[in-house]
Amino acid sequence: MRNRILAAFRAWFAARDFVEAETACLQVSPGNEAHLSAFATEAIGASGARTPLYLHTSPEFACKKLLAAGETRLLSVARVFRNRERGPLHHPEFTMLEWYRAGVPYTDLMADCADLLALAAEAAAGRRFAYRGRETDPFAEPERLTLAEAFTRFAGIDLLATVSSSGETDRDGLAGAVSEAGLRVASDDTWADLFSRVLVARIEPHLGIGRPTILCAYPISEAALARPAPEDPRVAERFELYACGVELANAFGELTDPVSLRRRFEGEMAEKLQIYEETYPIDEDFFAALAVMPDASGIALGFDRLAMLACGANRIDDVIWTPVAETLS
Repeated sequence: MRNRILAAFRAWFAARDFVEAETACLQVSPGNEAHLSAFATEAIGASGARTPLYLHTSPEFACKKLLAAGETRLLSVARVFRNRERGPLHHPEFTMLEWYRAGVPYTDLMADCADLLALAAEAAAGRRFAYRGRETDPFAEPERLTLAEAFTRFAGIDLLATVSSSGETDRDGLAGAVSEAGLRVASDDTWADLFSRVLVARIEPHLGIGRPTILCAYPISEAALARPAPEDPRVAERFELYACGVELANAFGELTDPVSLRRRFEGEMAEKLQIYEETYPIDEDFFAALAVMPDASGIALGFDRLAMLACGANRIDDVIWTPVAETLS
């Protein structure tokens, strides 16, 4: 079933003139998000010189270099690697479908998602997606729900009241609202910690039930790679796709301002150093590419999770040909 879905997807992209690129797994930087952990390695030259390298956590940097080189519709079916991640929905090595459209709004990717969910169901000869008692009709039009609407509906919290027009966040204001909603608040919780707690505990379980959900208009502080939304500077052009309460895809109207992006990366790495006592280097070739990269929208879809829902499986390992052995230490 996994193979049938992947073959159908490749045919769908090929029919729309996408170029499929095989990007290198070895990169000088695995990405610069605070909570993404990579697998580190090194290249040994003929002289014995050693160069640090990482297995990529996403093909994103490589794909954006290709956009800068002139590609306008780009697909990558990539094996990606993330450390510190293991569970029913996480595996240290998995398959990511990442695609980009140059010169189009990020809402076009929402239409792509709807088409691909229906196509996956057709390829799997099924009518419903299922995961642990939750079901989704993959042929139904996805609901579009902003983060602000979701926080109000499911947690009774006015999220954007704690975000200023400059994007600054009010930690104490959100802490009070989270406490009133009956969730735990610790003294060292940041605004981002509280945001994530509400999202996981009160919102995600309700998403993609009955029909898919597109959760959009993320606060600017929670969208490091997305450009600000023109209609509201407090939010960014980011959405996530959900089915059966499971996050399947993460999309952006891509931020191409190198100054803003470098500042965001440096902030992410400062947070990573504080939490994990490590940082990852900046890919300077990536920043050079940003200078000539066209406006574009991009999305990453967790293919194994989608296959899992189409099969009705309970764990991501069930749809991976050769799962990595799980260690207990």
